[in-house]
Amino acid sequence: MSPASTRANDSDDVRAAAAGDRHAFQRLYQLHVGRVHGAVYRLAGYDHARADDLTQDAFIRAWQKLPGFRHESAFGTWLYRLAVNVALMDLRARGADPVSMVDDEHLPDTGETPFCAAEREELERAIGQLPPRARAVLVLHDIEGWRHEDIGDELGMAVGTSKAQLHRARGLLRKALGESS
Repeated sequence: MSPASTRANDSDDVRAAAAGDRHAFQRLYQLHVGRVHGAVYRLAGYDHARADDLTQDAFIRAWQKLPGFRHESAFGTWLYRLAVNVALMDLRARGADPVSMVDDEHLPDTGETPFCAAEREELERAIGQLPPRARAVLVLHDIEGWRHEDIGDELGMAVGTSKAQLHRARGLLRKALGESS
Protein backbone atom coordinates (compact mmCIF):
# COMPACT_ATOMS: atom_id res chain seq x y z
CA MET A 1 0.00 0.00 0.00
CA SER A 2 1.40 3.40 -0.95
CA PRO A 3 1.97 6.14 1.67
CA ALA A 4 -0.76 8.24 0.02
CA SER A 5 -3.34 5.45 0.29
CA THR A 6 -2.20 4.72 3.85
CA ARG A 7 -2.81 8.39 4.73
CA ALA A 8 -6.22 8.25 3.04
CA ASN A 9 -7.19 5.11 5.00
CA ASP A 10 -5.72 6.67 8.14
CA SER A 11 -7.85 9.76 7.57
CA ASP A 12 -10.98 7.68 7.01
CA ASP A 13 -10.28 5.72 10.19
CA VAL A 14 -9.61 8.93 12.14
CA ARG A 15 -12.96 10.38 11.07
CA ALA A 16 -14.78 7.13 11.84
CA ALA A 17 -13.05 6.76 15.21
CA ALA A 18 -13.86 10.38 16.10
CA ALA A 19 -17.49 9.49 15.45
CA GLY A 20 -17.20 6.59 17.92
CA ASP A 21 -16.19 3.66 15.67
CA ARG A 22 -14.09 1.46 17.96
CA HIS A 23 -12.98 -0.81 15.11
CA ALA A 24 -11.54 2.18 13.25
CA PHE A 25 -9.71 3.22 16.42
CA GLN A 26 -8.40 -0.32 16.81
CA ARG A 27 -6.95 -0.12 13.27
CA LEU A 28 -5.30 3.21 14.17
CA TYR A 29 -3.93 1.63 17.33
CA GLN A 30 -2.41 -1.27 15.40
CA LEU A 31 -0.88 1.11 12.86
CA HIS A 32 0.69 3.47 15.41
CA VAL A 33 1.32 1.52 18.63
CA GLY A 34 4.90 0.59 17.71
CA ARG A 35 6.11 4.16 17.26
CA VAL A 36 4.21 5.41 20.31
CA HIS A 37 5.51 2.63 22.55
CA GLY A 38 9.07 3.10 21.30
CA ALA A 39 9.06 6.79 22.15
CA VAL A 40 7.54 6.41 25.61
CA TYR A 41 9.73 3.37 26.34
CA ARG A 42 12.85 5.46 25.85
CA LEU A 43 11.45 8.39 27.82
CA ALA A 44 10.47 6.01 30.63
CA GLY A 45 14.07 4.93 31.00
CA TYR A 46 13.56 1.57 29.25
CA ASP A 47 11.11 0.45 31.91
CA HIS A 48 8.78 -1.97 30.10
CA ALA A 49 5.93 -1.84 32.61
CA ARG A 50 5.94 1.94 32.81
CA ALA A 51 6.15 2.24 29.02
CA ASP A 52 3.19 -0.12 28.63
CA ASP A 53 1.18 2.00 31.10
CA LEU A 54 2.16 5.24 29.37
CA THR A 55 1.30 3.80 25.95
CA GLN A 56 -2.10 2.77 27.24
CA ASP A 57 -2.59 6.23 28.79
CA ALA A 58 -1.63 7.88 25.50
CA PHE A 59 -4.18 5.88 23.52
CA ILE A 60 -6.88 6.52 26.12
CA ARG A 61 -6.16 10.25 25.90
CA ALA A 62 -6.17 10.02 22.09
CA TRP A 63 -9.59 8.33 22.14
CA GLN A 64 -10.89 11.05 24.46
CA LYS A 65 -9.40 13.92 22.44
CA LEU A 66 -10.04 12.51 18.97
CA PRO A 67 -13.28 14.44 18.38
CA GLY A 68 -11.22 17.64 18.74
CA PHE A 69 -8.55 16.55 16.25
CA ARG A 70 -8.46 19.32 13.62
CA HIS A 71 -6.62 17.42 10.83
CA GLU A 72 -4.02 20.22 10.61
CA SER A 73 -1.29 17.60 10.81
CA ALA A 74 -1.12 13.88 10.14
CA PHE A 75 -2.88 11.79 12.78
CA GLY A 76 0.38 9.91 13.47
CA THR A 77 2.17 13.19 14.20
CA TRP A 78 -0.63 14.35 16.49
CA LEU A 79 -0.71 11.00 18.31
CA TYR A 80 3.08 10.87 18.68
CA ARG A 81 3.13 14.36 20.18
CA LEU A 82 0.28 13.47 22.55
CA ALA A 83 2.17 10.33 23.67
CA VAL A 84 5.39 12.26 24.27
CA ASN A 85 3.40 14.78 26.32
CA VAL A 86 1.93 11.93 28.40
CA ALA A 87 5.45 10.60 29.07
CA LEU A 88 6.81 14.05 29.90
CA MET A 89 3.90 14.73 32.27
CA ASP A 90 4.77 11.44 33.97
CA LEU A 91 8.37 12.63 34.37
CA ARG A 92 7.14 15.90 35.89
CA ALA A 93 4.75 14.08 38.21
CA ARG A 94 7.64 11.99 39.48
CA GLY A 95 9.46 15.19 40.46
CA ALA A 96 12.10 15.20 37.76
CA ASP A 97 14.48 17.99 38.65
CA PRO A 98 16.51 19.81 36.03
CA VAL A 99 20.07 18.63 35.66
CA SER A 100 22.62 21.22 36.65
CA MET A 101 24.70 22.83 33.92
CA VAL A 102 28.28 21.79 33.32
CA ASP A 103 31.24 23.51 31.71
CA ASP A 104 31.62 23.11 27.96
CA GLU A 105 33.78 20.17 26.95
CA HIS A 106 34.62 18.81 23.53
CA LEU A 107 32.45 15.91 22.54
CA PRO A 108 34.04 13.00 20.69
CA ASP A 109 32.90 12.30 17.13
CA THR A 110 29.88 10.06 17.09
CA GLY A 111 30.72 7.18 14.78
CA GLU A 112 28.23 5.00 13.01
CA THR A 113 29.44 1.89 14.83
CA PRO A 114 26.75 -0.78 14.99
CA PHE A 115 25.95 -2.21 18.41
CA CYS A 116 25.73 -5.86 19.30
CA ALA A 117 22.84 -6.95 21.54
CA ALA A 118 24.94 -6.79 24.73
CA GLU A 119 26.16 -3.28 23.91
CA ARG A 120 22.63 -2.16 23.15
CA GLU A 121 21.42 -3.49 26.52
CA GLU A 122 24.28 -1.72 28.26
CA LEU A 123 23.45 1.53 26.46
CA GLU A 124 19.74 1.22 27.26
CA ARG A 125 20.55 0.54 30.91
CA ALA A 126 22.86 3.58 31.03
CA ILE A 127 20.23 5.83 29.41
CA GLY A 128 17.63 4.48 31.83
CA GLN A 129 19.79 5.51 34.78
CA LEU A 130 20.16 9.13 33.65
CA PRO A 131 18.33 11.76 35.68
CA PRO A 132 14.81 12.05 34.21
CA ARG A 133 15.15 15.52 32.63
CA ALA A 134 18.56 14.71 31.16
CA ARG A 135 17.14 11.47 29.79
CA ALA A 136 14.17 13.35 28.31
CA VAL A 137 16.41 15.86 26.51
CA LEU A 138 18.77 13.13 25.27
CA VAL A 139 15.95 10.91 23.99
CA LEU A 140 14.04 13.75 22.37
CA HIS A 141 17.13 15.21 20.69
CA ASP A 142 19.40 12.30 19.85
CA ILE A 143 16.86 9.53 19.33
CA GLU A 144 13.60 11.22 18.34
CA GLY A 145 15.27 14.02 16.35
CA TRP A 146 13.68 17.04 18.05
CA ARG A 147 15.27 20.49 17.80
CA HIS A 148 16.42 22.26 20.97
CA GLU A 149 13.79 24.96 20.39
CA ASP A 150 11.01 22.34 20.48
CA ILE A 151 12.50 20.60 23.50
CA GLY A 152 12.77 23.92 25.32
CA ASP A 153 9.15 24.77 24.53
CA GLU A 154 7.93 21.35 25.63
CA LEU A 155 9.96 21.14 28.84
CA GLY A 156 9.67 24.82 29.76
CA MET A 157 13.36 25.62 29.54
CA ALA A 158 15.61 27.90 27.54
CA VAL A 159 17.29 26.55 24.42
CA GLY A 160 20.66 26.96 26.15
CA THR A 161 19.45 24.87 29.08
CA SER A 162 18.32 22.14 26.69
CA LYS A 163 21.76 22.14 25.07
CA ALA A 164 23.48 22.08 28.46
CA GLN A 165 21.32 19.18 29.64
CA LEU A 166 22.05 17.27 26.44
CA HIS A 167 25.76 17.87 26.96
CA ARG A 168 25.43 16.74 30.57
CA ALA A 169 23.47 13.61 29.58
CA ARG A 170 26.08 12.65 26.99
CA GLY A 171 28.85 13.12 29.55
CA LEU A 172 27.02 10.98 32.09
CA LEU A 173 26.50 8.32 29.42
CA ARG A 174 30.21 8.31 28.53
CA LYS A 175 31.06 7.97 32.23
CA ALA A 176 28.51 5.17 32.76
CA LEU A 177 29.82 3.32 29.71
CA GLY A 178 33.42 3.69 30.87
CA GLU A 179 34.58 6.00 28.09
CA SER A 180 36.97 8.83 28.73
CA SER A 181 35.70 12.36 28.03
